[in-house]
Amino acid sequence: MFGRMLGAALALGLAHTATAADLRPDQVKFREVYKELVETNTSLSVGSCTEAAAKMGARLKAAGFADSDITYFSVPEHPKDGGVVAILKGTSKTAKPMLLLGHLDVVEAKRADWTRDPFTLIEENGYFYGRGTSDMKVIDATWVDMLVRFKAEKFQPKRTIKLALTCGEETINAFNGADWLAKNKRELIDAEFALNEGGGGRADKDGNLQTQGVQVGEKVVQQFRMETVNAGGHSSVPIRDNAIYQLAQGLLKVRDYEFPLTMNDTTRAFFAKAGAGRTDPTGKAMVAIAKDPTDRAAEAELNKDRGFHSMLRTTCVATLLDGGHAENALPQRAGANINCRMFPGSSMEATKAALEAAIGDPGVKLTPLQPIRAKPTPPPLDAKIIGPMEKVAAKYFPGVPLVPTMSTGASDAIYLIPVGIPTYGVPGFWSGPEGSGAHGLNEHMAVKSVYTGRDYLTDLVKVLANG
Repeated sequence: MFGRMLGAALALGLAHTATAADLRPDQVKFREVYKELVETNTSLSVGSCTEAAAKMGARLKAAGFADSDITYFSVPEHPKDGGVVAILKGTSKTAKPMLLLGHLDVVEAKRADWTRDPFTLIEENGYFYGRGTSDMKVIDATWVDMLVRFKAEKFQPKRTIKLALTCGEETINAFNGADWLAKNKRELIDAEFALNEGGGGRADKDGNLQTQGVQVGEKVVQQFRMETVNAGGHSSVPIRDNAIYQLAQGLLKVRDYEFPLTMNDTTRAFFAKAGAGRTDPTGKAMVAIAKDPTDRAAEAELNKDRGFHSMLRTTCVATLLDGGHAENALPQRAGANINCRMFPGSSMEATKAALEAAIGDPGVKLTPLQPIRAKPTPPPLDAKIIGPMEKVAAKYFPGVPLVPTMSTGASDAIYLIPVGIPTYGVPGFWSGPEGSGAHGLNEHMAVKSVYTGRDYLTDLVKVLANG
């Protein structure tokens, strides 16, 4: 009953647009940070993460952080892709630090395509609109605002708190700050664990919050070049042996191939907890698959949901296509990009072998593209991390289960986990069934979600820093 009351309250909150008069003074200051970040263009084409990092560093310095506790970084060949690391020293000499991670860069956004200016923070009908409002400047702003407040409150954590704001997460071939720090400045970000993007909650169409999630592991991206070659010839004398046709046949085999169902501790816990209490066929199937991964009826039901289907296996899909060299010539070459999201524990070699077996044509060549990453390994379901998340969630979201989730996308956690920093995607914020528009048009975040999630994370970091 209380959960339903909370859901109704949250639904009302989604429809309410907070004015300055409605906000607490600390929320007003947070909104200023959020606005500054959203309105600082950090897209790869024309933006600058270095500028955003400088603005956040200036706020930290104004709050009382010493110059020695703020480190800016960049490389000469990518001067606009810089970032910043800040350190709030703890009192304990034995507790290892914790790391707050956030990427500053955003996906491209064309003004002509958007209803509103993507690089202006607009509050309208209970939502904040703008590129990065959800992915992930709301978390970046929360981290910065949090450290500013900790300084103002003279809060001295037992555990040192580190903040790393980086660039390059949204573009595979861009300079990636998290990767650079892990390889070149490991000591600067050394931590027992890190908190990152990737978690969050889901509300139903009426605004009732159904779950909150903590991301514990994610898939890893691996790209392949699929290619066919042929001697070609004049288009006036067509033949069946055509590079484009051969490529098309291979692509259809990739489309029809289903990687086998795979589960780990995180996904098993997710389906068991998220399905508990649901009486619909999907909920029953979630509980059933957690108990018995060989339950084909349950798998078939879950496969109807694109998200669940992807969570249960490695997936590969064609994303780019090219072929031919002249409109009046038979193609001598045709190619496609195959984007794979590998389930934790899978390897590039095993994924490639499965695709080649499914295609069944030695004339269709598969070449793995850089970067080639190691097997993705999820962080542990550590009670020292998950327990406090659950405890604080019970305060802010009573009656709403906190479930471990495995992201089917990818984040900068792929650079930290291999160097020994378990990384978790935080709960706190949420979106409705329509999503947040991240990477797409009219990206948005509910006002209620922004302020509640920010308060949740502030309390959570305090608990973890003193644990």
